[in-house]
Amino acid sequence: MKMELRGREVIAARLPALAERARLLTEAGRRPTLALVRLGEKPDDLAYERQILRRAEAVGIQVRAYVLPVDAPAGLLTETARQISDDPTIHGCLLFRPLGDPVAEAAFAAELAPEKDVDGMTRGSLARIYAGSGTGFAPCTAEAVFELLDHYEIPLEGANVTLVGRSLVIGRPAALLAMHRNATVTVCHSRSRDLAAACRRADILIVAVGRRGLIQADCLQGGQVIIDVGIHVLEDGSITGDVDPAVLPDDCRVTPVPGGLGPVTTLSLARHVIEAAEGR
Repeated sequence: MKMELRGREVIAARLPALAERARLLTEAGRRPTLALVRLGEKPDDLAYERQILRRAEAVGIQVRAYVLPVDAPAGLLTETARQISDDPTIHGCLLFRPLGDPVAEAAFAAELAPEKDVDGMTRGSLARIYAGSGTGFAPCTAEAVFELLDHYEIPLEGANVTLVGRSLVIGRPAALLAMHRNATVTVCHSRSRDLAAACRRADILIVAVGRRGLIQADCLQGGQVIIDVGIHVLEDGSITGDVDPAVLPDDCRVTPVPGGLGPVTTLSLARHVIEAAEGR
């Protein structure tokens, strides 16, 4: 029988401790504060923002929103990043990505103080992920994968982990985080030759390509742990992931979509903001 790895179980176990840390900081006059920078009114960004606001309220984090025009030039983004970096009452910053203009996104990342980068976009954060040195945090979604695995006591040491996806937001950092935990990692993508065989070899399969139903029955075998990072809204309003739920083996452990990794991502974000506030 399939076992669902639900994010709400992780939240129930870990949120009270985070809320207590936030309370102690607030009593000490250092209320954890997150800056959200959003360009325009993209439905996906707005949905994520609502999730962040709910989690922040539950934990005790203050949120300040910076809403810029969808075609904001690099100069405006740079000035916004500088303003946030210079404000001692702001401890963390999240920019809703990707932007339509990669130059503007890079300009924002270059100006943002690495210690306030709670979603792994600055060079300081990348250095910490890749080399073990530097300041900042891993991307929230990538780190949420391991928070969920840890909660369900799924060991990584010695495990064969296949990552399907190579983005800087999820795929590549998740691969490095898995290697830091002594897993044997294979990184694939939508153009990999014989993707199905690489997926079948995995003890833990993490799928983050952004292509609905990419993973079919020939990619799966019994007993696997399957982390589906994909989120796709269908015409009827229902939500599905990168893995076709109709082909899941009966004895797998899998994150449902929705209700799997998403809630844990906002928990990771809250933890990063609190750690940033504690560090200051």
